[in-house]
Amino acid sequence: MKRFLLALASLAISTCALALDHDHKAWDGIVRKHVRYVQDGNASRVDYAGLAQDRAAFKAVLDDYQRVTRAEFDAWTKPRQQAFLINAYNAFTVEKILTRYPGLKSIRDFGTVFGNPWKDKFFTLFGQPAFLDQIEHEILRKEGAYDDPRVHVAVVCASIGCPMLRNEAFRADRLEAQLEDAMRRFLSDRTRNRYNAQARKLEVSRIFDWYGKDFERGHKGFTSVKQALSRYAELLADAPQDRAAVKAQQAEVTFLDYDWSLNDAR
Repeated sequence: MKRFLLALASLAISTCALALDHDHKAWDGIVRKHVRYVQDGNASRVDYAGLAQDRAAFKAVLDDYQRVTRAEFDAWTKPRQQAFLINAYNAFTVEKILTRYPGLKSIRDFGTVFGNPWKDKFFTLFGQPAFLDQIEHEILRKEGAYDDPRVHVAVVCASIGCPMLRNEAFRADRLEAQLEDAMRRFLSDRTRNRYNAQARKLEVSRIFDWYGKDFERGHKGFTSVKQALSRYAELLADAPQDRAAVKAQQAEVTFLDYDWSLNDAR
């Protein structure tokens, strides 16, 4: 009996040791070290060269995320699940870049049909071969799962045109504030989102075109792209009359070309 109890205690200790750190301290340390904010803190660049020299620490992060079982995940609160999925998506996107760095100028260099970086099963999730689109489209965006269109400013595609990779991990206890901050930073970057006073049009990222339907479902109070943008009029325009036009949803929405260049600090 004594041996049995000792074995149970040992198993409990081992299980705790393997449990995911929901503060995501390891990933937080990586991005704080290798992500640099630019454009008044509304965009970022990644020091891929530095990350390539930090492979052991980064591999430990990836291993931790791949070790999570479906049973563990299902037992978490939704904010914990969401933070995990966002961090895992971003970490595996960085890993994909590092497999060819410095020999690529864009994530699209992997190919859009053969070698597609979003459909390539290059990591495991819940013990099964997995791919980036699976995390984003089949889990995070699944209707009735998390229902937050701001996910599109949280998961990033290693490109200049996409929202910034934050220099901190997403955490369940700060998730709402982090998602809102990510939305505000992205919409504050006039190279990707702005009101053109001369043309009287909103010129915004093509993300709002590709995922416009996610902003029409009423989640988080968003009922359309125009209505969502109207919330952030003070970030998109300067003059009072221009902000008023955005708030009143009077401005036509047009979409800017997407810059797929690698978000490399170099």
